[in-house]
Amino acid sequence: MFAQQVLNGVVMGGVYALFALGFTLIFGIHRIMNLSHGAIMMVGAFMALYAVRLGVPFWAALLMAMAAGGLLSVLVEFLAFRPLRSLSLADAEFGSMISSIGMGLFIMSIAQRLSRTEVMRFPFGTVPVESVEVLGLRVTSIQLLILGCAVVLVGVLAAYLYRTPNGRQIRAVAGNQRTAQLLGVNPDFIFFQTFFISGALAGAAGVLVGLAFNSVHYMMGEPYLLRGFVAIVLGGMGSVPGALAGGLVLGLMQSMSAAYLPALITDAIIFALLFVILLIRPAGLFGTTPPEGVTRRI
Repeated sequence: MFAQQVLNGVVMGGVYALFALGFTLIFGIHRIMNLSHGAIMMVGAFMALYAVRLGVPFWAALLMAMAAGGLLSVLVEFLAFRPLRSLSLADAEFGSMISSIGMGLFIMSIAQRLSRTEVMRFPFGTVPVESVEVLGLRVTSIQLLILGCAVVLVGVLAAYLYRTPNGRQIRAVAGNQRTAQLLGVNPDFIFFQTFFISGALAGAAGVLVGLAFNSVHYMMGEPYLLRGFVAIVLGGMGSVPGALAGGLVLGLMQSMSAAYLPALITDAIIFALLFVILLIRPAGLFGTTPPEGVTRRI
């Protein structure tokens, strides 16, 4: 029972990590909270659902969902965040929260109208309903798919950030945008990349959540927005390894508390953990206080 719950927690933690990675990537580069991230996740799930219903193979539908999430995230950056760049950092942070909330509500209202508030489901057989016994654990094909996608996407992101010239430029802008500009880095191109990557990860997370619970609806991203925020605070705001660790910790805590404690106090346990960790390490598990002159970190 315990080992099975650990497996379930790791699977859900992978989804939380994907969602939180996109969330923390934007904060690490731009020092803003994209509160439309949950709505972008929902759009990715709908894109994959409609694509599968039209006969598109699942792997292609997943790529389409990631592309739709990435492009929508870039559009949000253009409409909601770019006009605020000329403001001071404090004003831009507050203004970005308000404008991203507005964009999220706008996207959800369109999805609500198009879906007629219905809860939609992937066609039967989108992923084979099979399970195998591994060391006494029951592992379903959907769990294997979620874990596989999470591992691959995290690996691709890590390779892109730490093994490519574009990744080095992203980390340079995260460290100090003004210095990076003096060295010839184009910040607009970096903004485009980071928002596209963030939206693509949210779109992938939406598809995996829709498959895991076989439920796609216009409000599905909002609970994950709150939990994704908890994950990045636990791991450290703006830290990529912290988002991974925070997502896994959150998934394990949710799985264990749901199995061994009354369901009504699951969220209370999660937020109590957040409170305790912030008392011990205010910067989060992997967060650090940046040195003077460094305003961004990933």
